[in-house]
Amino acid sequence: MKILPFLFVLLLVALHGAAGRSLARPRRPYMECGYRGTFCHRGKCPRGNDYLGSCRSGYNCCRW
Repeated sequence: MKILPFLFVLLLVALHGAAGRSLARPRRPYMECGYRGTFCHRGKCPRGNDYLGSCRSGYNCCRW
């Protein structure tokens, strides 16, 4: 019976740590694009340009 309060506290600590976490995957932040030779382009980057990441939904950040 002495272990019951200990288990209760352990359960509360475990739930408190998990309360701030989301079960869904966090959305990755979009890149800032449009600076020093970069541009935002819908779909794939044009041929000859490098892909850097996504700048907003459906758009990719490309480098000249």
